[in-house]
Amino acid sequence: MSQHQMQMQHSQMQMQPTPGMNRNAKNLPYNSDGKREWSEGICDYCGSCGVCCVATLFPCITYARNRSRREYLSNHNRPHPSGGDWCDCNCMLFCCLGWFTNCCFPSCMAMSDRNSTRARYSIKGNCCSTCLVVWCCLPCAMTQESQELELEERAIENSTQKY
Repeated sequence: MSQHQMQMQHSQMQMQPTPGMNRNAKNLPYNSDGKREWSEGICDYCGSCGVCCVATLFPCITYARNRSRREYLSNHNRPHPSGGDWCDCNCMLFCCLGWFTNCCFPSCMAMSDRNSTRARYSIKGNCCSTCLVVWCCLPCAMTQESQELELEERAIENSTQKY
């Protein structure tokens, strides 16, 4: 095999998609800092109306599901088999802290998780913008995170079905 053929074969092997590889399913442009916008706007929850309703009525459930989905993707490079754990210690902690602290600590937990989601997907923003979004509309913020996770999960499912 010639050197050129070996290089072509090597480059083709590198381009094969692997599970968890595409964290920018909509191929949004990156800025000079290597960051991009969220795939969906903060008020673009029409396609995820159910998630938004649950996030509004039971934010502890959406918090726990998003967190378990993101952690599962990070650890296993594939979607959570049950779509995310919703009644776990994260849900209980979020709920109890909200009950006893009148919403202060759950918002801090949500901000921390939103920062983790932003870092995972190289999304523009900082702690101040995260704080603002979480405090102004927590259900919208959680729905937006859920949509970002769903895009990666779909990309993984599509890439594994092709091979």
